[in-house]
Amino acid sequence: MNPEGRIPRRRGAVCGLLLILLGLWGGLAPFVGPYVHFGYTPDKTWLYNPGRLYYSIIPGAAVLLGGLVIAVTRNRGVGVSAGLLAALGGAWFGLGHDFTTIVIRRSIAVGKPILWAGAGPDSLRTYVETVTLFTGLGLLVVFVGAIAMGRLSMLAAGDLPAEADTYYGDFPAAQTAGFPSATGQLPDTTTNIRPPDLLT
Repeated sequence: MNPEGRIPRRRGAVCGLLLILLGLWGGLAPFVGPYVHFGYTPDKTWLYNPGRLYYSIIPGAAVLLGGLVIAVTRNRGVGVSAGLLAALGGAWFGLGHDFTTIVIRRSIAVGKPILWAGAGPDSLRTYVETVTLFTGLGLLVVFVGAIAMGRLSMLAAGDLPAEADTYYGDFPAAQTAGFPSATGQLPDTTTNIRPPDLLT
């Protein structure tokens, strides 16, 4: 078995847990936010519509799945792939509506921010709802996913079994036998040096 492909489970535990929580928040907040009149229209709890499916449930599920895999895997390649899946889900949180509308040219409404009575569309509450449910959430997920990919892709000395002498256990030791030892006295070469002929 190749030891370089194995990682300890604790390597992705924190990032995996954060991604699980962020995925749950992104997928469920639009459904429970209307309890306190927070989120996007329609202002009804647990109401399913295409906007909540495409912009909350699907990316939230991708982030949740990526976080679960990162938290439990011991395979380096699987962990990095899960981090990429979570990062893509985070990117969809932030860019999904514009991508669907402009690139794919489909009209799937995300809704409008739920406002207090008398509040305008440019209020601070509107900004907070947008950041916490879409753009800010997406940026945070991409950041944590990138950290997870970096942590899971690095090879630390502690990842190798105790009997391994080097990072490259399969490299034949005979190929290094021809190199001189670094210990001992250097040979005296001063007697072989001939002064330059300055007068010629």
